Amino acid sequence: MGSRHIFVVGLNEANHERLRRLRGAEHWQFHGVIEPAAVYDTEEFDIAAMLAEATAELEAFGEPIAAVVGYMDFPVSTMLPILCERFGTRTTSLESLLKCEHKYWSRRVQREVIPEHIPAFTAFDPFDERALEVIGAAGLYFPFFVKPVKSSGSKLGFRIATPEDFQAAIACLRAEIGLIADPFNTVLEHARLPPEVAEVDGGYCIAEEIIGGWQCTLEGYVFQGEPVVYGVVDSIRYPGVLSFYHYLYPSQLPQVVQDEMIGLAKRVMAHIGYDNAAFNVEFFWDEVQGRLWLLEINTRISQSHCDLFEKVDGVSHQQVTVDLALGQRPDMPSRQGDYALAGKFFHRVFFRDAVVSRVPTEEEIAALEADYPGAVIDVQVVAGQRLSTLPEQDSYSYALAHVWLGAADYAGLLADYEALAARLAFEFTEIES
Repeated sequence: MGSRHIFVVGLNEANHERLRRLRGAEHWQFHGVIEPAAVYDTEEFDIAAMLAEATAELEAFGEPIAAVVGYMDFPVSTMLPILCERFGTRTTSLESLLKCEHKYWSRRVQREVIPEHIPAFTAFDPFDERALEVIGAAGLYFPFFVKPVKSSGSKLGFRIATPEDFQAAIACLRAEIGLIADPFNTVLEHARLPPEVAEVDGGYCIAEEIIGGWQCTLEGYVFQGEPVVYGVVDSIRYPGVLSFYHYLYPSQLPQVVQDEMIGLAKRVMAHIGYDNAAFNVEFFWDEVQGRLWLLEINTRISQSHCDLFEKVDGVSHQQVTVDLALGQRPDMPSRQGDYALAGKFFHRVFFRDAVVSRVPTEEEIAALEADYPGAVIDVQVVAGQRLSTLPEQDSYSYALAHVWLGAADYAGLLADYEALAARLAFEFTEIES
């Protein structure tokens, strides 16, 4: 039997290497469609042009196409149902995907099935001078959280404690929301939306009651109508801020709490009608109140978690994405990796802005990876770069490097990272504190 041809949107070499290590990969041939730079290295997305480019390339391919997949958030996740429908390959429907990715629609659907685990929320137009009154009329008072109805990562998410905070956030939202709103509206044009959702387009925002606690992500999938959760990853933040410090797999939460989260995630995904695709669901566990909050649903695996699963379970959970796209139950192993636990660390600076004057050299990175077996270090900046030009950052800090490590225990993992980070030599000029 010949190779099965699998097209990956935005395929880069690092992920190509991981894909080649999946179970069954000897029978698959991976091809990229849409250049990685078009989805990784920019914040400007011409969805219509990218769909046209991908369609032309796939139509020109001379052999049967077994699957079209991706492992990234917007814009890749939202383009996949459109491409798969055009070429008769498997994934969930565009409407079920948007019930997860359109944050206002998603909250409405979540509230239908698990209302006690959903914060108070409302949609508002950031260009409406009466926006704060709209939020107050919905019963939301300081403090609350605001974000676009479609965002990527933590970008343009703000904790609002005062009217002054709100006005500062509104200024940022008005200046930048169009970067995602315009391409997201292109995707919405392909979908059948209920009237109450159609009037809340990508230019709107959502305000929510503040929720918090121990944050974690459930990685799962739905296969032929059956939701499955195969891993829980903790998301640890820097003290006192919203910025992530590291992800940790497997979770250190009590098993009874994990089990309750898993049950809630399965109920929501079944209610949405999501099928034959991967997902992850983020939760907070408020230990003081003994309450679980659903934060958001993502319609993909987390690319940040690939190395964690490879280190602990023996293979990247891209296995799930590819198997589902090929119409087969995922062949995902458990605890067959080289490490008992693994983490992804975000090496950050908390500047308003600065210019990078020095980054670690290739030789320095190679020496660190040799000194810490299994370490993967991915520097995110280059010398001469202004930090404010970095894409996909939160509103409070900049990630200079991502560091993946495995260890036998949590104390050893933290100690290794702190020692490694002390040797990551970055320097800056024009620092705005």
